[in-house]
Amino acid sequence: MSFPLLTATAALPAIGAIATAAVPAAQRTVAKWVALLFSLSTLVLAGIVFARFEPGGDRYQLTESRAWIADFGVRYELGVDGIGVALLGLTALLIPFVIVAGWHDADPLETKSSRWRPTQGFFALILMVEAMVILSFLATDVFLFYILFEAMLIPMYFLIGGFGDRAHAGSDENAAKQRSYAAVKFLLYNLAGGLIMLAAVIGLYVVAGSFSLTEIAAARADGSLEMATNTERWLFLGFFLAFAIKAPLWPLHTWLPNAMGEATAPVAVLITAIVDKVGTFAMLRFCLGLFPEASKWATPVVIALALVSIVYGALLAVGQRDIKRLIAYASISHFGFIILGIFAMTSQGQSGATLYMVNHGISTAALLLVAGFLITRRGSRLIADYGGVQKVAPVLAGTFLIGGLATLSLPGLAPFVSEFLVLVGTFSAYPVAGIIATSGIVLAAIYVLVLYQRTMTGPVAESVRTMPDLKARELVVAVPLIALLLLLGVFPKPLTEVVNPAVKHTMSDVQKKDPQPEVEAAK
Repeated sequence: MSFPLLTATAALPAIGAIATAAVPAAQRTVAKWVALLFSLSTLVLAGIVFARFEPGGDRYQLTESRAWIADFGVRYELGVDGIGVALLGLTALLIPFVIVAGWHDADPLETKSSRWRPTQGFFALILMVEAMVILSFLATDVFLFYILFEAMLIPMYFLIGGFGDRAHAGSDENAAKQRSYAAVKFLLYNLAGGLIMLAAVIGLYVVAGSFSLTEIAAARADGSLEMATNTERWLFLGFFLAFAIKAPLWPLHTWLPNAMGEATAPVAVLITAIVDKVGTFAMLRFCLGLFPEASKWATPVVIALALVSIVYGALLAVGQRDIKRLIAYASISHFGFIILGIFAMTSQGQSGATLYMVNHGISTAALLLVAGFLITRRGSRLIADYGGVQKVAPVLAGTFLIGGLATLSLPGLAPFVSEFLVLVGTFSAYPVAGIIATSGIVLAAIYVLVLYQRTMTGPVAESVRTMPDLKARELVVAVPLIALLLLLGVFPKPLTEVVNPAVKHTMSDVQKKDPQPEVEAAK
């Protein structure tokens, strides 16, 4: 038997979580280094997976299949395609930065009423989330994916509810209530979607007789599996609703600003840059792959909801007074672009949507983590409490600016490529939707530049006059992320090479072809 590389890649952070949790309570620094070592080792394995993946090869590669719950037809099946390998790389890449950025976020607080902050638990939960997210990108058995989709909610619930933003350190009782509210709201929304999805998963098994994506695809190809139109549509809605909550898509988005606002900056990155990508990834793999006709039937409504997300999220970001909530609403707008690209049903749109998942993860991580460093120094998330930071901490202000410019998709930075492809793909199929979506670009420029102007320029606020610049540990986080934004902005080929063949498979699933440009005959 060949070495189970995919299993090893997902199992390593899970083993690391156990090892980190087992470190004695007094050895907090040891626990941090153990977690970091396992995250870096996972990154190495993810790099090997990326290197071994052949873009022109089979749809699912490095496959593994073993009997699991035989009586119910459930198998432990893994396989990676071009979209999954790109998101696997994103997850493995960001977790070490999350750990380094949150190096002191779980240290015990000295305030009288604060709860004990178990450092080992904090980093163990992060690694456990990484293991589940990676495995969800690799699972080709629908029931296995469902279990992972739901299980990752538990460690995320404790990360949000148990480890709050240090900006609330002065009002622990009120902060604890807000964290608890955000964590419960996150859990209830996602559990509700998951329960509906469970009914759809069971329905799929009744209709198809299998949970395996490859078996279902083969049955469709040879004509032995035909779903009634209404059945396919109901099953699609069950899956799509769960993914739309996770994504999040308007009007199912309201849990995200609360969760990101109350979580520490590294945990907020974990939410929006990593965990939420499972929702958009699953739309491509499961909604379009399993229910192609229903996906085309739902396209007009989904595109309308995506456009609302783009404009609504951007408008609310413009009016925010809280730095982290502003970034949360900006992310809602960006997820609207991703979903728009998926359901535009063009190769440019879906390639752009996949690249957007990766590039949004990197740009949001850069902006959020630097914002977290800023908030930790001042002890406030309110924009009005800052001013003139660039004069006292120029490196912090510079990295914050680049992260913000990436968020508004400035040409030359990675998100521009993906947003451009999404808009091109949308224009070619739905011109009016493409025109409306471009308003999100204008609004993004407004909320990013206003945020930078109010926090970094102008007279130096008294509260930031002695603010230190970025330290070595913080530069280790910020500089590589900015370098990646620049590199992928001018050279996206390493990603497009693996993504484009996978997009062709998805387009084949839904039996769609790119619209041909209309050329008037010469007179």
